[in-house]
Amino acid sequence: MARPSKTRFICKMPAHCRFTTEGNPKNGINLTIEEYETIRLMDYLGMTQAECSKQMNVSRATVQALYTEARKKMSRFLVEGTYMEIGGGNFQLCSSPCSATSCFQKQTQNKKKGKGDKTMKIAVTYENGEVFQHFGHTEQFKVYEVEDGKIISSEIVDTNGQGHGALAGFLFNSGIDVLICGGIGGGARNALAEAGIQLYPGAMGNADAQVESFLKGTLSYDPDTMCSHHSHAEGHVCGDHGCGSHSCH
Repeated sequence: MARPSKTRFICKMPAHCRFTTEGNPKNGINLTIEEYETIRLMDYLGMTQAECSKQMNVSRATVQALYTEARKKMSRFLVEGTYMEIGGGNFQLCSSPCSATSCFQKQTQNKKKGKGDKTMKIAVTYENGEVFQHFGHTEQFKVYEVEDGKIISSEIVDTNGQGHGALAGFLFNSGIDVLICGGIGGGARNALAEAGIQLYPGAMGNADAQVESFLKGTLSYDPDTMCSHHSHAEGHVCGDHGCGSHSCH
């Protein structure tokens, strides 16, 4: 008797479903929703295969197969100049409530509920009093609670060895509004943006001093700073997700 396949969970349907090239292309390509999801999670949000498989509720072997097929289809689209549609497949949309490390867009409005306009939480990648320079490898954040432009409390929190893809979810669920850090990868940037967290990369020096500078409007940072260890090998990328409700016809 055939073993039943696990349900493949999708937390964000594609916003754009049809892509074409110049002229009158033939031999269209169909990219399934699950294949699209592996591209979104690993290439766009910077997740590892392990994190992607956990989010989609499938094995790493299944993720690898879906991802490989998706990349082949995308390369055909670019090289052959045909058209591509995204749709179909065997999947189920994320149910509510979404998992802790997914579906940020659905929860962002609730995040601020009951929070005063003059209160915020700032997180800094942290090591020995300094701003740690690699977001995806940080073992600690120092979190500052600010009210009326003044720090009223701070604490050092451990990331508990969470992978890079879970760090944006970790910050989101901690109610963070602003992240100050050193280097950070593209996937993490996308994840933080979806989570509604303001990013200030390229900061260096004493963590407390950087937060004070931020509050004074004099923080020295570089918005173009990237993580120098950015790759898809597990444990060597910076990034995390989103949730939507519109479908493709």
